[in-house]
Amino acid sequence: MNDQICTALNINHICLAVRDIEETLYFYQNLFGIGGVEIKNIEDQRVKAALVEVGNTQLEFIQPTDTIGGVARFIERRGEGMHHICFEVDDLENTLKQLDAENIQLIDKTPRVGLSGMIAFIHPKETHGVLIELVDHDTAKR
Repeated sequence: MNDQICTALNINHICLAVRDIEETLYFYQNLFGIGGVEIKNIEDQRVKAALVEVGNTQLEFIQPTDTIGGVARFIERRGEGMHHICFEVDDLENTLKQLDAENIQLIDKTPRVGLSGMIAFIHPKETHGVLIELVDHDTAKR
């Protein structure tokens, strides 16, 4: 792949997988003075999640709600820590078509609703081991 397929407009968030979201948020709130945060249950992803604004970007915290989902397996294999990086892109649907045409392995070939807006994931096998989330700039939550 020599040509640029898409342009990252911004880092929307960095996501941390944690065992206890309330405890982790309490720690980050005390350490960095981060304000009140709403925790949402995202049933289709089997997680509780929260987005926390930090300067010009955000941290997302995700806690598995069962022992069989992807985030639970991630923590079991790797422990708590960075789960993914999310980039904002223009026209997510077209970006996914371009990535697919370049034979980039995608987890999502069409956009879906996520905590941060309309999202899709690129498989970490394509990105040197880092799970990449893309969020449509026009729907990105801030």
